[in-house]
Amino acid sequence: MKKLTIVLLALLIAMTVGSGVIMAQEDYTILVMPKLVGIPYFNASETGALQAGEDLGVNVEYAGPTQADAAAQVKMIEDYITRGVDAIAVAPNDPAALSPVLKKAREEGILVLDWDTPADKKLVDYSVHQIDDQAYGEHIVDLLVEEMGTDEGDYAILTGGLSAANLNSWIDYGLDYAEEKYPDLNLVTERIPTDEKQQEAYSKTLNLLRAYPNLKGIIGISTPAPIGAAQAVEERGLSDEVAVVGTSLPNDSRPYLKSGALDVATLWEPDKLGYLTVYVALEALKGNEITDGMEVPEVGKIEVWEDGKTIIMGPPTDFTAENVDQFDF
Repeated sequence: MKKLTIVLLALLIAMTVGSGVIMAQEDYTILVMPKLVGIPYFNASETGALQAGEDLGVNVEYAGPTQADAAAQVKMIEDYITRGVDAIAVAPNDPAALSPVLKKAREEGILVLDWDTPADKKLVDYSVHQIDDQAYGEHIVDLLVEEMGTDEGDYAILTGGLSAANLNSWIDYGLDYAEEKYPDLNLVTERIPTDEKQQEAYSKTLNLLRAYPNLKGIIGISTPAPIGAAQAVEERGLSDEVAVVGTSLPNDSRPYLKSGALDVATLWEPDKLGYLTVYVALEALKGNEITDGMEVPEVGKIEVWEDGKTIIMGPPTDFTAENVDQFDF
């Protein structure tokens, strides 16, 4: 009887402790905020973030503005600070505009992360990146030259928003690389903002094609930009004359890759990025260290830089007419 009592007591303690751990995680609330909601890229990130919440036993709220608006992000973050969330992971539309509210969040004891797009490095506990920005920017330029079939001639760059730090970083690295490796490439105009909208990229590309009849290539940075560019190029019957490459989802890219209007789309798996963001936030809330080479469920091995806070998910994937049907996001 005494032994049975001890066994039952041990089981009761184990169940209580186990329950306590789970409840502690469920008591955490992590806000994951994209630049905007309602576009396929951030819809896929939402799927991953919410799946992580379910798998890891933590409350995840995925919320953002309906337009790529930094002021709207600030207001929403203010509201979540008042509600008392434990962690805020944000993809800033304008890093400088968000600095005061992120500083306030830290002062309130809230864990602050950025993901997808960097915020002020001094204000974040962790910075979750898809890829190495320099390697990615250079890779995109190499893709353009490869698809143009020449390393000389006119090209243009469409971007999402002029304040988006991650997009600017890829473009800046790419321009530096092009200047050094492909000096005969000619950027016909400054990077062109498209407000993260396919229709805007489409109309801006039509203007480009009229203004620069010798244009040989277009880079689209932001997931809607390459699609809008390809739509315009296809409409004008210039798929064989103007190469289009850029950062886009395979499902959006598929019809244009198949038609030849879009030559290559390059990206990562955004659902995994959403998952990784929640995983990192939860581990940090629990006081666990995030280490280089660690294996993250549903994601794989990650890279952690020497600063201890920059996390790289992994290399990009290139989507082409030949392989795009292997992907569904």
